[in-house]
Amino acid sequence: MKTIVSAAALLAASLFAIPASAENLVLYTSQPNEDAQATVDGFMAANPDIKVDWVRDGTPKIMAKLQAEIEAGNPVADVLLIADTVTLERLKEAGKLMAYKSPEAANYDAALYDADGYYYSTKLITTGIIYNTSASLKPTSWKDLTKPEAKGLVTMPSPLTSGAALIHAQTLAGVDGLGWDFYKDLAANGATAAGGNGGILKAVASGEKAYGMIVDYMPIREKAKGAPVEFVFPTEGVSAVTEPVGILASAKNADAAKKFVDYVLSEKGQEGFVKLGYIPARNGMKLPEGFPARDTIKVLPINAAAALKNTDADLKTFSGIYGSN
Repeated sequence: MKTIVSAAALLAASLFAIPASAENLVLYTSQPNEDAQATVDGFMAANPDIKVDWVRDGTPKIMAKLQAEIEAGNPVADVLLIADTVTLERLKEAGKLMAYKSPEAANYDAALYDADGYYYSTKLITTGIIYNTSASLKPTSWKDLTKPEAKGLVTMPSPLTSGAALIHAQTLAGVDGLGWDFYKDLAANGATAAGGNGGILKAVASGEKAYGMIVDYMPIREKAKGAPVEFVFPTEGVSAVTEPVGILASAKNADAAKKFVDYVLSEKGQEGFVKLGYIPARNGMKLPEGFPARDTIKVLPINAAAALKNTDADLKTFSGIYGSN
């Protein structure tokens, strides 16, 4: 009888050692599909007891979906990994995010995460200058785009359709010597503003335009494939969207969400972003092939709360200069 009890106890102990089912985590992200899959695969390899379901779309559509779910009383996502801090600042101010102090934050500049732990930047996607290698002027400064040699040859994404372009305009608007006057000078020099970054790459690579404003990884990837383009980090500095991660206050799987935040901020998670061709937000990391040394890139600051407050006015200012493209 003693042997039977002992065997039963061993069986019970072994059953308790096996989780009944893997923990689930729902991620909403604006990363490109391949990048999102790579991020999820890396996380699940590091956390085999957690299964991730993910939804990918542009940040405006992700936010519209999330808002509809919140209004219906059933937000599905546990964690967000989307384009910019201004969007997450809006959710923070609405009380929709959970504060979480990740131990990985010690490896990040304080300007790259919310002091209360509501969101953390995961990478730096900067906006600089792309130019066609056949162009006569080789720009090094934002102001070079207003020179006579660039007249009618400059194009940029519109802040009305591109979140990165809005952050870029708001960032440059706060820089002494640039500001909205810079955008007015560009318009006077025949610059056009429409669509997103993909259209800018196509216009400059084809020679339709000589110069453009664009997010860094696109021209750097295309140059490596043989496209006749160069990318410049202007001397005044560059704006950056930082693809922050944040946990929803309504998260049904908060513990798994915290592990996800820790992973994407960890050295291993950041190495995954480097492999995908992005500047990591974490200090002390190597940069992807084709990028200059990190300390040569001047990233201009932006105050997410102020940018959020000024968004409507800034969009109105921009459309007043360029029209509603």
